[in-house]
Amino acid sequence: MKLYTKTGDGGKTSLIGGRVDKHHLRVEAYGTIDEANSFIGQAMTMLTDAKFADVYQELKKIQHELFDCGGDLAIVQNKIPYKATAEMITFLEQRIDAYIDEAPPLERFILPGGTPAAAAIHVARTVTRRAERCIVALKQTEEINTYVLAYINRLSDYLFAIARVVNARSGVQDVEYARSAIVFRDKPEQKEIEPSE
Repeated sequence: MKLYTKTGDGGKTSLIGGRVDKHHLRVEAYGTIDEANSFIGQAMTMLTDAKFADVYQELKKIQHELFDCGGDLAIVQNKIPYKATAEMITFLEQRIDAYIDEAPPLERFILPGGTPAAAAIHVARTVTRRAERCIVALKQTEEINTYVLAYINRLSDYLFAIARVVNARSGVQDVEYARSAIVFRDKPEQKEIEPSE
């Protein structure tokens, strides 16, 4: 098979149910998800130690789910069923709760960084937030699978949580933002949130 088709040379691309300009919000949204997925893959290359086996396997699962989300966003007519589900979101929430309990207590915003793996995860987190903004913009004008938006929102929280756990398991302390007020309270009903929520 040939990798190139030349059908996009005029600046358009095919979706499921139509063709659009390559700068269309749908393309921007699923393209940004693909970008986040790539950064997750990069982070995974730094998580091969046995102490990160659970995180590695979860990220591998998430990579497949991000392809599902991208595919759902590429549907412009309901010709095939959506793939992203509520169960995918529930899984992330369960893992976030577990990782919050594992990581050291947090009161202030932290700087992205620490170990190379945690820094890479923070990059994936911020790209995931950008994907979320693209999806929100798309949702204002076109029909989408709303589970995709919720999943991407939860994924950035998950990435924040595992970046902290990766640092903790590596014996590296998160660096607090020096001028941060106390923004995280130690209340059972309040879960840890990452900066842009």
